[in-house]
Amino acid sequence: MTPVSRVLVVSDDATWLAEVLAGLGAAAVQLENPFGLTFMGAAHLSDALERVAADGDVQIVLIDKQLHEKGVTQPAVQLANRIMALRPELSLYILLVDDDQKLLVEEMASHVVDGYFYRDEPDFSGWFRILSAELAEKSATPFYDRLKLYVRMAKDSWHTPGHSGGDSLKGSHWVGDFYDFVGENMLRADLSVSVPMLDSLLHPIGVIAEAQALAAKAFGAKKTYFATNGTSTSNKVIFQTLLTPGDKLLLDRNCHKSVHHGVILSGARPVYLDSSINRQYGIFGPVPKETLIAAIEAHPDARVLILTSCTYDGLRYDLEPIVEAAHGKGIKVVVDEAWYGFARFHPVFRPTALEAGADYVTQSTHKVLSAFSQASMIHVNDPAFDEHLFRETFNMHASTSPQYNLIASLDVARKQAVMEGYRLLERTLKLAQELRQKINSTGAFRVLELGDLLPEEVQGDGIRLDPTKLTVDISHSGFSTDELRQALFERYNIQVEKSTFSTITLLLTIGTTRSKVSRLHDAMLRLAKEKRPPRTPRRMPEVPHFSRLACLPRDAFYEHGERLPLLDDEGRPNADLVGRVCCDQIVPYPPGIPVLVPGQVIDESILSYLARLQKAQKAMEMHGLAEEGGDYVVRVLSSAELLSLPGRILFS
Repeated sequence: MTPVSRVLVVSDDATWLAEVLAGLGAAAVQLENPFGLTFMGAAHLSDALERVAADGDVQIVLIDKQLHEKGVTQPAVQLANRIMALRPELSLYILLVDDDQKLLVEEMASHVVDGYFYRDEPDFSGWFRILSAELAEKSATPFYDRLKLYVRMAKDSWHTPGHSGGDSLKGSHWVGDFYDFVGENMLRADLSVSVPMLDSLLHPIGVIAEAQALAAKAFGAKKTYFATNGTSTSNKVIFQTLLTPGDKLLLDRNCHKSVHHGVILSGARPVYLDSSINRQYGIFGPVPKETLIAAIEAHPDARVLILTSCTYDGLRYDLEPIVEAAHGKGIKVVVDEAWYGFARFHPVFRPTALEAGADYVTQSTHKVLSAFSQASMIHVNDPAFDEHLFRETFNMHASTSPQYNLIASLDVARKQAVMEGYRLLERTLKLAQELRQKINSTGAFRVLELGDLLPEEVQGDGIRLDPTKLTVDISHSGFSTDELRQALFERYNIQVEKSTFSTITLLLTIGTTRSKVSRLHDAMLRLAKEKRPPRTPRRMPEVPHFSRLACLPRDAFYEHGERLPLLDDEGRPNADLVGRVCCDQIVPYPPGIPVLVPGQVIDESILSYLARLQKAQKAMEMHGLAEEGGDYVVRVLSSAELLSLPGRILFS
C-alpha cells in the first residue's frame, strides 16, 4: 500500500507558486513515486503553520526565500524555525534567488534546513527526485531491510540458535504448535552473531550503526544506542560509565529500582532526595524543585543527577532550570524517560529531556512506541562523552547473542515515529480527551487532572501532565481496585496498566483505537450502573523519610549479613532492627518506592511502616524481604561486618 506524503510549498508569489505546483505534480505522474508525493501550496506564514499542524501527512516543506509577510523580518527564516519548533521531524528546503540568500539562511537557520533549490533553475523532475530521495533516507530501515533480505536468502543454518530457524519445532507432535503460534518469519529471523551481514550490536559498523544514526537524528541526540535488555540495563550502563566507587550521585528516591541497582553496581555514594507524595491517591510525584536546587548547591562535587520524567503517572518536570542549575556545577544530568519516548513527535509533549539539555536519556521504546518488549534506546548528548568507556560498559551488560527481532523492531519503531508519529499522536490525544469525558460521565469514576495529582509541595514547580496517561479515581464506585481490575478483565476482557488503593491507570498509546475506547467506556458505564455502596475512604500510610546511610550501598549489599525477623514473637515490630544497617533494597509494590536501600540505617518510623504494611496488606508484594518459615526477615549487616568494611565511609 503506497503511503501519502504531502509536500507544502510556501510562497506569496501566486503565479510562481502555481507553476511550481504544476511542475512538481507533473513529475509525480511521470516518474516513479513510491512514497505517494503530492503537492499543495500556502501563501502566508499562518496558512503554512496551520497546514503543518493540521495534516500529519505533510512530510516536506519548501519555503520561498522571497516570501513577504507584513511586519515580519525574514519571514522565510522565521517560518522555518517555527515549523521546526512544531514538528522537528519534517524536512525543510529553501527556494533561493542567489548565494547571498543562502549565506543568510545558513547564518540564521542552518540547523533546520535540509537543502536548497534555486528559483531560476526550475528543474521540477530533478527537484522531485531529490525530494523522493529525502523521504527514502528518512524512512529507511537499514537493519530491518537486511534482516528480511537474509531470511529471503534461505541459508541453511549450521550455527546457533539451536532451533535452526524453527526446524527443530516444525512438525513436532509435542511443540509444533509453538512454531505455528510464533510464525516462520519470526523464527527464521532469530539469528546470531554468526551472520556478519547483520552487523554486531556489540561492535556496530554496518546496518546496526546506520539504524542507530537514523535514530539519533530522529530523537535529537548526538549518539543513540539500541538496547535489547530494556531500560533497566540501560540505566546501569550509564551509571557505570559515569561513576566510579565513591563518586557522589544525586537521585530521586522515586527512581526505578534499576537506578538503585545501578548505585550498587557502580559503587557510587548516593544522596537520596525524597519525592513528593499525594497521600490521598497513593501517588508519588516529582522531587520538589526547591529540594533539587538545594541539593545541587549543597553537593557541587556530585558527578551525576538522575531524574524520572515523566513518572509512571505522567507527571513531568520543568527540566530546563534544573538542568541549567546542575550544569552550572558541572553535574551531568541523566533522565529516565522510559514512559515518554514518543514526546519528540508532537509539540504537546515537548520539550523532551534532550531538548531541555539532559546529557543522557534512556527510553523504553517498547512501552510507548511500536518496538518489542525489552527494546530500548540510550540517547547521548554529553559533550564530554567517553565512547570507548561507554562501549566497554555496554558490552559488559549486553548479551553476546542479542535478539535480532528486537533490533529490527527498534528500527521500525523509529521509522514509524518519524513518518507518522505526529498523526498517530494527534489521534491519541483526541481519544484521550474523549475517554476522559466518557469516564467522567459515568458518575462513579473520574479521571484526575493535574491539580488533583500534584502534591502540595510541587504545586508551583511548573510540572505538567502527560495527557495520554489517565489516572482514574474509583473511590466513589463501591469497588476496590482489585475487584475493579478483576471485573474489567474477566467480564469485559480489559487489562489496565496499574492501580493504587483508590485509582487505576490507563495508558493510551499510538496503538489505541476508537473501538477500544468505546469498549472501555461501555464496561465502566455498566459497572457504574451497579451502584454499589461507597467504601470507606482510605489514605496511603505515611511513608517515612529517608534516614541515613552508614556505608556505601555496594559495600552493604555484598556482605553476607544476618537475618532478623521483621516482627517479634508477639507480632510487634522487632525492636532489634532499629539502628541496624540494611543489606537489601526493600520495595513495597505498589507503589514501588524503596523504603530501604542497601547501607541505610533502619529507624523506628521505617520499621513501623514495614510492619504495618506487612500486617495490614497481605496482598502487597514486598520486594527485598526474605521469607523464612512463612515470616518476613530482613538481611542486615552484623556488627562485625560494619566495623570491618574495607574503606567504609560513614555518613552523617
